[in-house]
Amino acid sequence: MCSPSTSISPTSPSAFASCGSGLSVPIRSGAGVTQALRGVPPELSAIQAPVRGSLDRVGDEIKRIVVSDFCEIEEVNEHLLFMRGKLFRPTLLLLSSQVEGAHPEAALRLAAVVELVHLATLVHDDAVDHSVLRRGLPTVNALWTHQVAIIMGDYLYSRGVSELARVGNLEALAVLANAANEMSVGEMRQLTSYDALDFSEDDYYRLIAAKTASLMSAACEMGALAGAPALREPLARYGHNLGMAFQIADDLLDYTGLEAVTGKPTGHDLRERKVTLPLVAAFPLATPAEESLIRSFFTLADPADDDIARVVEIVEERGGLAYARDRAAHYADLAWAALEELSDGRAVTALKDAVAYAVDRRR
Repeated sequence: MCSPSTSISPTSPSAFASCGSGLSVPIRSGAGVTQALRGVPPELSAIQAPVRGSLDRVGDEIKRIVVSDFCEIEEVNEHLLFMRGKLFRPTLLLLSSQVEGAHPEAALRLAAVVELVHLATLVHDDAVDHSVLRRGLPTVNALWTHQVAIIMGDYLYSRGVSELARVGNLEALAVLANAANEMSVGEMRQLTSYDALDFSEDDYYRLIAAKTASLMSAACEMGALAGAPALREPLARYGHNLGMAFQIADDLLDYTGLEAVTGKPTGHDLRERKVTLPLVAAFPLATPAEESLIRSFFTLADPADDDIARVVEIVEERGGLAYARDRAAHYADLAWAALEELSDGRAVTALKDAVAYAVDRRR
């Protein structure tokens, strides 16, 4: 057993994109999605019910894949596995593998690998953003160092890739590697956007397609490869549009959510000078005084809560929040439409519920 140590101080987005840029794009609202969003959004536990048994085994699979005889790596692994999230991407993968009634054992390994890659991106993002909390717990870079965080992200990703190579699943490996490449390019795009307020709506969609939608699309496509190969394309398309809706909703929560619910401070993105869709939509409609205030805000080294509250107020008054909600509903409509190509069943019903959950969750 390792003793405590103190020595450590994937498919092109454009293939699925269906909306244009600019605030004049009409919002389509599918009947299925509209109905789903009228009631109370489904609980994630209900969505996960059809694959609960498999999900309970994902953690064990992850532990098996990442095990190391190097004490320092094991120490960080233990912390990361303690921080385990909601397993949303593994849920999508397992559900996608069962849309034709199959229950392929191979999907369990793929679900673990997808979660490992997702975890790797979070570790890297926290290091890049100098974040100190993730899911209410200290990040790897906060507990150890930024260097350790980068190395651990690389380790998690490489272990996932090695697992797919070990079992010879080259199709799934190709899908995952492509998503990982998209995520890396997306992160670089964000880092090199030197003037945040020049960030356009097209830039935003391109970014979230790479950073979020690519892995959700890969998860669904990999699930199809395991249990329903003929449905690979519609499930990948579903995952892409679900990921777009999911990220827009997540960016809305930064303006509307409470820290006790979301696990991160409201205005976190604004503190880090990240421009997301609500501000992208509102900024061109701001008055000269409001525009000046927003530009001044982005020069502040350490904005106060009142500064953030005023920007949030302007974004809401200029329709940024409403516009973002409409765009999330638009992508939810596209995700729902992709599932209309599939036969009804318990797994497909859960995937439809995941659409409502993605756009109307509270955390």
